[in-house]
Amino acid sequence: MRGCGMREGVPRLLVIDISNTFTKFAIAHRGRLGRVRRLPTRELTAARFARETHALRFDHAVLSSVVPSRSASVRRVLRVAPLEIDHRAPLGIGIDYPQPASIGADRLANAVACAALHGTPAIVVDFGTAVTFDVISADGNYIGGVIAPGLSAMTEYLHSRTALLPRIRLVEPRRAVGKSTREAMLAGAVYGYRGLICEIVRRVSAEAFPAAKARIVATGGDAPLIAREMALFDAVDPLLTLQGLRIVGERAFA
Repeated sequence: MRGCGMREGVPRLLVIDISNTFTKFAIAHRGRLGRVRRLPTRELTAARFARETHALRFDHAVLSSVVPSRSASVRRVLRVAPLEIDHRAPLGIGIDYPQPASIGADRLANAVACAALHGTPAIVVDFGTAVTFDVISADGNYIGGVIAPGLSAMTEYLHSRTALLPRIRLVEPRRAVGKSTREAMLAGAVYGYRGLICEIVRRVSAEAFPAAKARIVATGGDAPLIAREMALFDAVDPLLTLQGLRIVGERAFA
């Protein structure tokens, strides 16, 4: 039954991350995430979410969303009012940013998890529909970041805006010099994207941490493809956003 967790002294949390492409959710208990479920955000309705969560037992819910219309669907299903992540939540990090209300919930969750699990100073690179770079200072403050087009968005744009360029499946290129249109597009996408990441991280590091070495942490759907061949990254943490929700929830409901 939703909202009826087993009272064991440590609350069971339903953590939910609604991103532009996929919605991911899991039960968190005793400092660990359970099995992560996911569904396309375009398919996230109240009825679908109810079916997906009817057997889950939890005491509280923690929600991060960048798609407000889908958040409403989730709220209608939950038997408990979710803790929604924003700058007013008990994040455990400071915010040094002119308009904190404008920071995406997922970016705050990433910063929380990075500070707690990987240390500071740090730069989190989240490879999603957009690729975001979020910067956490040595004393644990969120201080800003960068937003760029995501890898899939760039390749889809090429396909949709040209007559002859195909839609491609993103995998590691076999070579830099393509022997077909698909190979050429793949090399441009993957190698070009790694160049974009390196240059942004270089500039951010030089500006924010001129005298320190920042931890560089990758997360998001395209992180395994792009980050695995880059010595730039200290860690690849695919569940960083959900871990951030878990950490905030544990602080709030301890």
